[in-house]
Amino acid sequence: MTFSRIVSTGMSVPENIVTNEDIAKRVETSDEWIFTRTGIHERRVSAEGEATSTFATNASRQALEAAGMDPMDLQCLIVATITPDLPFPASACLTQEALGAKRAAAFDI
Repeated sequence: MTFSRIVSTGMSVPENIVTNEDIAKRVETSDEWIFTRTGIHERRVSAEGEATSTFATNASRQALEAAGMDPMDLQCLIVATITPDLPFPASACLTQEALGAKRAAAFDI
């Protein structure tokens, strides 16, 4: 019987924070106006050179460390995104290469 399981998770977000107040300094709006319509107070913005695979790699390394696993232990690497680095190759493939997870199948969803 073949089955899959999640043994660990990790997370990574950009360090740059843009608040509603920051936006209100550039356009005629306010934190209250934005928040009442979106429910958002702040958002994270990637820096030059950062992409989806950057954060996927960072989160994967964190998860592997927490699980006490090596990248070569991975059998499958899935990146769930609506913002891939490029149309091709998949961000999962870029993450796979950065991790050195040579045995893992890799694809985006």
